[in-house]
Amino acid sequence: MNVRMPTMDGARWAPEALTGALRQVAPIVLGYLPVGFAYGVLALKTGLSPLNTVLMSVLVFAGSAQLIAVGLLAAGASPLSVAATTFVVNLRHLLMAASLAPHLRGWSAPRLAWFGFQLTDETFALHSLRFMQGPPRVGETLWINAVAQGAWVAGTILGVAASTAVADVRPLGLDYALPAMFIALVVGQVRGAIHVLAGLAAAGLALWLHAAGAGPWSVILATLGAAALATGVSAWTRR
Repeated sequence: MNVRMPTMDGARWAPEALTGALRQVAPIVLGYLPVGFAYGVLALKTGLSPLNTVLMSVLVFAGSAQLIAVGLLAAGASPLSVAATTFVVNLRHLLMAASLAPHLRGWSAPRLAWFGFQLTDETFALHSLRFMQGPPRVGETLWINAVAQGAWVAGTILGVAASTAVADVRPLGLDYALPAMFIALVVGQVRGAIHVLAGLAAAGLALWLHAAGAGPWSVILATLGAAALATGVSAWTRR
């Protein structure tokens, strides 16, 4: 059996790779700027220094984990509690990385490490759609992740700079940017009724589990449950 390996073209950070990446990552950038701004404002009001606020976006780069960490710090939680909670929240990255791993055979360890560090929910959705269309172009793929993090860091810096002028970010409606971006990314991946079923089941399960008190585990359990349901329905309909 012939296994089609991903090509390594575009490995250089060439201008054409950047152009292709910018065209695809634009919806993510539009979502990251306002949400990163909100994080920057909230982090400073929680008591984080401007330097630590920006460093968290550079070194952690996990929007939900950063916002949760800020909330826990504001509530006076211990560093161990913050680390444990954000670890559980980010366990879903194991599922996302495992899903994309078959498409990245042949990549060097440094490239895989860099790709994994900058992988987020939004870039995962975009890469999933891209990888279904053919072998990933290395340069374009890495540029997508780099531009996405650059937008998040830029939003954070803007939030830090404007924190004294913004009393509360909630009236600005910035929290709507992230769900709107996810809707745009998910719609592009729908290929049939089974995908609609998986999406609706995951949403319903996540809401039910959250209401039942599952906390940060609700997303992970809902993802596994919806994937299992969609796989079972797909296998049954094929028979």
